[in-house]
Amino acid sequence: MALSDIDRGLLQQCLAHKPRAWENFVDRFLGLVLHVVDHTAQSRSIRLTAQDREDFAADVFLAIVEDDYAILRRFRGDASLATYLTVVSRRVVVRELLKRKTASRLGGNGSPDVDGLESAGDEDGELRMSNREEVERLMDGLKGPEADVVRMFYLEGKSYQEISSQVGMPENSIGPTLSRARAKLRRVAE
Repeated sequence: MALSDIDRGLLQQCLAHKPRAWENFVDRFLGLVLHVVDHTAQSRSIRLTAQDREDFAADVFLAIVEDDYAILRRFRGDASLATYLTVVSRRVVVRELLKRKTASRLGGNGSPDVDGLESAGDEDGELRMSNREEVERLMDGLKGPEADVVRMFYLEGKSYQEISSQVGMPENSIGPTLSRARAKLRRVAE
């Protein structure tokens, strides 16, 4: 689906900082963002309070306005704005869920979840471990850029684009590198 004229106009108004443009944008896409928050949490069997739900939605909208709408400026119009915002929202929510999970489990004494290394077929391929120390222990089996990519993606929540620019690796090589690293980590964990 292509970018609609309504969304194109709304996007241009936001980027030009027109009066009420941001309010109109939020009104149009708040339901979508809340749906993504709910679906992302539900798919990971995480129960959200009403406050959590609002916090995640706020995180998404803060990410959108960050750096003078940098996320909206990167939108190329190859798909609908709703599709683009769904992907953006999901990434922000997953990143925040991972941050909360890591923060809540730091210092925990649970056993490692070896099966928590998700298969490459998982939508985001999040690394689910019982605690950060266990992830770092398993990462001792990785070296060089591979270890950097895993650390940046799973522990720091960076995007493929951010990793690519920091490591100097082509963006389309990040996914395969993560898949190979997951396989190595599984072997180490076993």
